[in-house]
Amino acid sequence: MESNLRRRVLVNDQPSESSTPRDESPEIPETFGYKIDAVSHHRPKTSKRKYTSIFFLGSLFGLIAAGFFANSNDLIDFPEFRGLSMDSFLDVLPAGLVKDMRDMVIGERDYIQSYDAFAVGRMVRSEGLSAYHPIVMVPGVISTGLESWGTSNMSLPYFRKRLWGSWSMMRALVLDKETWKAHIMLDKETGLDPPGIKLRAAQGFDATDFFITGYWIWNKILENLASLGYDPMNSYTAAYDWRLAYTNLEKRDHYFTRLMTHIELAVLLQNRKVVLTSHSMGSQVVFYFFHWVSSQHGGRGGDDWVEKHIESWINVSGCMLGALKSVSALLSGEMRDTAQLNAFAVYGLEKFLSKSERAEIFRAMPGMSSMLPIGGNAIWGDLGGAPDDQPGQEHSYGSFLNFRSGQNWTITDRNLTVDDAMGYLLDTAEDWYRDQVKGSYSWGIAHTRAEVEANEDDPAKWINPLETRLPLAPSLRIYCFYGVGKPTERGYYYRPPEPPASLTTNLNMTIDTGLTQGAVDHGVIMGEGDGTVNLMSTGYMCNRGWKMKRYNPAGANITVVEMPHEPDRFNPRGGPNTADHVDILGRQNLNEFILRIAAGRGDTIRDHIVSNIREYAARAKVYEE
Repeated sequence: MESNLRRRVLVNDQPSESSTPRDESPEIPETFGYKIDAVSHHRPKTSKRKYTSIFFLGSLFGLIAAGFFANSNDLIDFPEFRGLSMDSFLDVLPAGLVKDMRDMVIGERDYIQSYDAFAVGRMVRSEGLSAYHPIVMVPGVISTGLESWGTSNMSLPYFRKRLWGSWSMMRALVLDKETWKAHIMLDKETGLDPPGIKLRAAQGFDATDFFITGYWIWNKILENLASLGYDPMNSYTAAYDWRLAYTNLEKRDHYFTRLMTHIELAVLLQNRKVVLTSHSMGSQVVFYFFHWVSSQHGGRGGDDWVEKHIESWINVSGCMLGALKSVSALLSGEMRDTAQLNAFAVYGLEKFLSKSERAEIFRAMPGMSSMLPIGGNAIWGDLGGAPDDQPGQEHSYGSFLNFRSGQNWTITDRNLTVDDAMGYLLDTAEDWYRDQVKGSYSWGIAHTRAEVEANEDDPAKWINPLETRLPLAPSLRIYCFYGVGKPTERGYYYRPPEPPASLTTNLNMTIDTGLTQGAVDHGVIMGEGDGTVNLMSTGYMCNRGWKMKRYNPAGANITVVEMPHEPDRFNPRGGPNTADHVDILGRQNLNEFILRIAAGRGDTIRDHIVSNIREYAARAKVYEE
């Protein structure tokens, strides 16, 4: 039952020498033209399943996949779709696609039937461990359902229905797209609710356990926590509206005030500090919260608040330095998930949400722009090289956006680094978007301790771990758990849109999806990561940045466990050893580690690094003071 990683490296009955004893712990045992074949990477294997397209708005392929997973009948009716059924969808689909979908469903259902959902929790409990620290979970981007509370004529048909994260979303998107867009997009000037619209984050465990029926997110962790003795009295999901800029999360929803109050109450009632667990963008939210709660500009808890209230922070797949795919999503409404869709799926996606519509929607969700890459060329490289370039690699990852040579471009006459691409995005975007983003976030580097301390008074810096520090909490334990070994977007090839598309869109470039050669897959250059977030983002701060005194002045202990992507080829979600960005939440040893930390035995977890992240991090142009 024990995971391979646990058997190899991790758990023993004694704390590490560097661990701080816990009195309260239970004592239980061409330039960049089209000549690309010289790039020395393996071309990634393309999976038939495209789950991520569900998350990026409107692919019929994703709709059908999710429908199959409702786990009732092989063919599922959708009463909300006014008589449409799965049969009517299947009738118009290519036979090969239908067969692939059926095979996928059979594999998933066989796995579910053979999998003991509570097995990890029972195994940990059999060792004598039980619920100890209160636990608070902060989900990632788009994994929290959003429901309508508006009472205008437009909103009444959707009152208390989820317009994100449910079949109501799918119905509205297909049958009432303009109304759905009006609800999901924030006001472009204020970044808050548009007039007459009121969309709010769903609350409680139901807000994040499933995205839509059959597609679990936090459900596996909740099942195993329950096996250890957790329930709503000692565990809490801090769901939030991920569309909002972080300052507006507090302004509109008082999110950080409510999170602070809940943690204080948990500590008061149970007389034990809290374990914070975050995933993806949720790790940025937690990092921002650490600054807010201590600052006189926020919660006014003082510099010792985290020390008094937080036992550990479990950072799962945290995009601490952003995600490169956010640039392409905001620039042209595209990413690898859309670039690799087959012709039928592309048609369906473009029919319901075109590239320009997707880019507009993404920009009208300022919270998503928090995941723009942080650190610029110092982290991501320049035209002369990048920290994660491989030996013998002819063309550097530092060339982020690449174009054909000799074309009559109206946008740029050279390839762009991450710094260049960020500048181009902001320079060509609408004024409202540029003002929202620049007023909310910062992507630079603070090179001295004095700069870092000064930035504690600037909320726009609070999501950036290269410009601000960890809390002054010497006993805080930070656990970084993230996936490695899954090809992840590292750069792109772009081209002008072709007529007639160029006549009907306000976008002046699109991913060159026809280019597949060497390390380039449908115009996307692949690098290292967990399939969504790059290794430099998940791993740099944990392995190097927070080893620097100016970024971790109190010396908080950092434990890093990298989890290799070893999916079960017959399981659509990857099985117990997947390290995919989302599916990792169901990974067996990740669940085990979370339970051990919550039970007060996090000191049994050891560092385990399998990638070259330490070498890459050492090459980044961020230095000790």
